[in-house]
Amino acid sequence: MSFPADFATGKFVVDLKNLEPLLDHLQEGVIGHDPYRRIFFFNRAAAAMTGFTAAEVLGRDCHEVFGGPLCGKQCSFCGGAPDSWTELNYPLNIVTRKGEPKQVEMSVVGLKDAAGRFAGVLAAIKDITSLVGLKLWTGEATGFAGIVGRDPQMLQIFKQISRLAGNGYPVLITGETGTGKELVAAAIHSESRRARGPFVPVNCGALPEGVVESELFGHVKGAFSGALRDKKGRFELAHGGTIFLDEVAELPKNMQVKLLRVLENGAFERVGGERTITVDVRIISATNRDLKREIEKRKFRRDLFYRLNVVPLQVPPLRERQGDIPLLVDFFLQSARKRGRQVPRFSPEALALLQRYPWPGNVRELQNAVHYALARSDRETMGPEELPQEIREEGARRGPARKLNLEAVAAALRQCGGNKAKAARLLGVGRATLYRFLMSQETPMSHG
Repeated sequence: MSFPADFATGKFVVDLKNLEPLLDHLQEGVIGHDPYRRIFFFNRAAAAMTGFTAAEVLGRDCHEVFGGPLCGKQCSFCGGAPDSWTELNYPLNIVTRKGEPKQVEMSVVGLKDAAGRFAGVLAAIKDITSLVGLKLWTGEATGFAGIVGRDPQMLQIFKQISRLAGNGYPVLITGETGTGKELVAAAIHSESRRARGPFVPVNCGALPEGVVESELFGHVKGAFSGALRDKKGRFELAHGGTIFLDEVAELPKNMQVKLLRVLENGAFERVGGERTITVDVRIISATNRDLKREIEKRKFRRDLFYRLNVVPLQVPPLRERQGDIPLLVDFFLQSARKRGRQVPRFSPEALALLQRYPWPGNVRELQNAVHYALARSDRETMGPEELPQEIREEGARRGPARKLNLEAVAAALRQCGGNKAKAARLLGVGRATLYRFLMSQETPMSHG
């Protein structure tokens, strides 16, 4: 498919008359834009999916129409048009004109003009919201909103994230370091009606006490030595979106008072300023501490805790969902492949060691272990010797991995109604391990 273009004048002319009847009858939304992000095609399904009419979007910059890149962080045109294009496919969360969040799959192909020059893209968008919801509620999902997992505890978290999409209540996420609390916060934002707005993460524990107020609420010129200009704080930057306060237990007591006021009326003043600033921000906070114990120690305000803890959400440690380890390992390996690397796989013995390790550093430690193995390996299959020493030593202390037997497998399958994925989780092994065991047995069980 080719389209005439006049790049010298910046004009771009597309004739889709022959294809319009076909594209308009597709169930997938189709959006086309030129190298300058100007939309030249918008079919009926795209209009129904997004809530915008063709008349409202044609000829306009897609970022202006949708309030930011429709394709989010995947946008290849934010820094100008790319020189070339390879086909892209990825899942995406979008927000309709009415503020309704949807899950979609997007496929983007490049276009060339009559002279063979890159002339823009066509994006096909498939609404998979109902499919994602169905998989969540039937327990078949292997991930949600960028979070990998199919353990029952994770499926419950995915459902909670989905429920939170329709409201703006404060959420307090608890869990050990490295469990992915920021990923959960970002998922809540991306699934919500605020997804078009900014997501602003703040690590409260990393801010020196002397600059916390300025970082959160901003300052005016001359407020203190070094304040050479007015500066917006994180709350102003998050206006219309979500602010994520990680390690919220680390906030000094005087900042807890100011944060309480923002939660009550959305208002604050910049450091050194007199004008009251009002913002529309959803607050999501997180901590790896027991805030009730911090209250007893008089280190955290009780009234602030109840304001933040409107919707509590606890992320389980990795040792409680070890059935997710093969999924996470595969995700990290696939990520390395996407960066153009020739990536080996783990041997069954190495994968067994990974599943037996207690992971005090949780998912972050597992990711580091995979990267460590990739850096050391020059073979097609990575064995135990490529893993960090502490993982090998722990495996030796714990002894051989759990072995399956016919009686235990049969009982698990009966309990799970023949669902092999659920039976594997019940047995504490990966689904692939159970499948290999069933295939090795000459028994009717293997066909259940």
